[in-house]
Parts: sequence; structure tokens; C-alpha cells
Amino acid sequence: MKRIFALWRVVAGQDVRLLWFALRHQERPGWLLPGLAGLALFAVEPLNFALPVVGAVDEFVLVPLVLHAMVTMLPAHVRDGYARAYAARRVRTGKRAASNGPG
Repeated sequence: MKRIFALWRVVAGQDVRLLWFALRHQERPGWLLPGLAGLALFAVEPLNFALPVVGAVDEFVLVPLVLHAMVTMLPAHVRDGYARAYAARRVRTGKRAASNGPG
């Protein structure tokens, strides 16, 4: 179970950071805010509490897949802006750049 949580944090965590950056970007696509709102409602739907197994499936499989699909649909200039901001932040904090990079 720890491996699943770690994998989810690594895979979905980077996508969540990029989508958070895209939400604050001045040229974000119009579908982004309603799409993320719909995904948030899906993630906390009452079915998750009534049927925990089904809730775990959507939390660990469907939500990360949809997050990644949203990231791939972002315009290139938004993703590039995130990559530049991420690289600048890594330089400011003195951390070594990750081998796989952002996004």
C-alpha cells in the first residue's frame, strides 16, 4: 500500500503542480477551471464513502489518468512557462534538477 501512495504522489503530484500553475496563468484555456471543478467533485463524491473499494479505484486510477490527460491537453506555452518557472525555482533553492524534468 505504501508503494501505491508513493507512486500516486510522484505521478499525480507533478501534474497537480503544473495544473495549479496553469490555473494562475493569464492565458489558461477556458475548459481548465470547469474541468478541474468536475474532477474535484468526482473525487469526493458520496459513492467513495459508501463503497470504499470503488472509491479507492477511482482515487488511485481514474483521477491520476484524468489529471494527466488534462496536462497533455494544456497549450505548449503554458507547459513551457511551468518548465521555466520550475527550473528557476530549482536554481534558487540550490537543488539539483531532476533527471526526468517537469511535466
